Amino acid sequence: MTNVIQPTQREVFFDRDEIIVSKTDVKGRITYANRVFCTVAGYSEKELIGAPHSIVRHPDMPRAVFKFMWERILEGHEIFAYVKNMAKTGDHYWVFAHVTPSYDGAGNLFGFHSNRRAPDPSIVRDAIVPLYETLLKTETATANAKDGLAASYKQFTDVVQSKARSYDELVFSLV
Repeated sequence: MTNVIQPTQREVFFDRDEIIVSKTDVKGRITYANRVFCTVAGYSEKELIGAPHSIVRHPDMPRAVFKFMWERILEGHEIFAYVKNMAKTGDHYWVFAHVTPSYDGAGNLFGFHSNRRAPDPSIVRDAIVPLYETLLKTETATANAKDGLAASYKQFTDVVQSKARSYDELVFSLV
């Protein structure tokens, strides 16, 4: 039986000039983790390599945001997103992630590359946390997880369309 990490209310910070870097295969299994990632997340490189990237997924993250991210990168687009991650201790840390698909010389998708920087705390507090809390409430308001995800995803895309011409425009208006 594996231990399930319980979230704490403590936040971990990293320097604004540091970059968390990871690479995964097409299934989302970590193939590379830099020192900053290991330090902030509290895992050794050995623990991270081969693990699913969801090892750092915080339960406060709406599934709709990940659905949107996966759709974008699987279509071949890069994406920037604010993500709340969870360290091995249960503490959390926020990142402004830039995720890109990786292709081999023949143009075949073989994985993903992500660089993550420390976000502006006021953007997280004033714009991202309220939005994500609303999306999470929508996801959990129904007994059927699939219906909750669909409702939350629609809510997310409606918010994007109401505030900007595109997701990218919205994200970069916050930076």
